[in-house]
Amino acid sequence: QVQLVESGGGLVQPGGSMRLSCAASGFTREYYIIGWFRQVPGKEREEVACISSSDGGQAYLDSVKGRFTISRDNTDNTVHLQMNSLEPEDTAVYYCATDVNPGAYCDVRSGSYSWYDYWGQGTQVTVSS
Repeated sequence: QVQLVESGGGLVQPGGSMRLSCAASGFTREYYIIGWFRQVPGKEREEVACISSSDGGQAYLDSVKGRFTISRDNTDNTVHLQMNSLEPEDTAVYYCATDVNPGAYCDVRSGSYSWYDYWGQGTQVTVSS
């Protein structure tokens, strides 16, 4: 069973930075996609970034480009999301998830959550002064 555990959330001031981590374990496939999502009450869960285990390919939501960076630590199967220049609009519960389906690829698009197979429990990020 694949398990994903997020950490690093909390309270941060506008303009500040925060680094989230996703510890992954239990993979039986060599190639898979890890995505970071966020969700606020009453809104659809949206993907903010993804990364491929095969070639390191990445994709980002337009509103976070230049501010967020996704990366993978190959030594411990941990994926990070570095968030800079945070704004109140970034406040949400952040989740990591993985797509292990054959032919999976890294993309950020509306409804992409439907392609992911396993999810972490989420970590709260609050951007407020």
